[in-house]
Amino acid sequence: MLSVFIGLTFNPYLGNKKLLKLNMRTSLIILMLLMQMLSTNELIAQEKHKIVTAQNGDGIISLQTRHGLSPKTYQAEFIGLNKQKLGKNNALFIGVKYKLPISKTSDNKAKSLVLPIFGKKYQNVKIEDDQLKGAIFYLVAGHGGPDPGAVGNYGNRKLCEDEYAYDVTLRLARNLMQHGATVHMITKDQNDGIRDASYLPADKDERCHPNKRIPINQLKRLKQRTKAVNDLYRKNRNAKYQRVLIIHLDSRSKRENIDVFFYHDKRSKSGKLFSQNLLNTFNAKYRKFQPGRGYQGTISTRELYVLANTYPTATFIELGNINNQRDLLRFIKSDNRQALANWLFEGILHDFKTNKL
Repeated sequence: MLSVFIGLTFNPYLGNKKLLKLNMRTSLIILMLLMQMLSTNELIAQEKHKIVTAQNGDGIISLQTRHGLSPKTYQAEFIGLNKQKLGKNNALFIGVKYKLPISKTSDNKAKSLVLPIFGKKYQNVKIEDDQLKGAIFYLVAGHGGPDPGAVGNYGNRKLCEDEYAYDVTLRLARNLMQHGATVHMITKDQNDGIRDASYLPADKDERCHPNKRIPINQLKRLKQRTKAVNDLYRKNRNAKYQRVLIIHLDSRSKRENIDVFFYHDKRSKSGKLFSQNLLNTFNAKYRKFQPGRGYQGTISTRELYVLANTYPTATFIELGNINNQRDLLRFIKSDNRQALANWLFEGILHDFKTNKL
């Protein structure tokens, strides 16, 4: 706010009434000009607030993160700007428009990376903060190369597990990098990138880190990606927080609707806690965004090669049943794939801050 004080000096002994009238008139003109300038500045300030629409699965953190703002810095301001449009516990409503805080000058100079693996639309990755500084992640999207994984049907299209698991994995990788994490994509496709289409065409050109052809033989494939993780782990053995996330879609009866669930190695206490933190996040999100629906996700042990033989703490994630039409909505809508990545990110962030095993 600009405070203006206009003083008039008048000597009654001079008796100059014309001068007084002139001074008053001039002062009124100046005051009106200043008021107009203030009004204009307020309008300009209002225009600087970007208006965005909340998507399925969005919370304040994910919405601000997607639009290049650090939730840690701007959460209180966001709530102040939008308090009339927020639900219980500051929940967002799908389809409602919200004002974003104006990014400060220092934020505009934040470090950015250009990573073509995310595709042209998403290749510019702005580092928002360092909440995950020191954390290292090995992301393994299931199947790939000559193996499409499970195949589902949607209308007259065939949907391949490896394409949808890979898209969610890429989205998760980008979220993690935005907050200072080091991320290694173990399975990668240099020309797919993050895709917003409902139908993701299948291909067979995925590679295994660093740039190896994926073999046809299943056991050789599993050994290849396990070795890739362990070789990287040896180079980073001094890092305190390292995690492996293996992301798949399940294949079951068409009638079986399932929620996201998790496996961990039976010997790993930290893996069990990691999986529990992820599951707790999903449970909280469903209570917030779909109260009354319930969430039936589970955690259990299973003897899976990569899960059992990689050195870092690991979790194996099944995102849903590719043969169930209701579950398919979780995959074919890009907003839902982003929501899956956002929720996984939030669970990981919680695990990073609390899991000391």
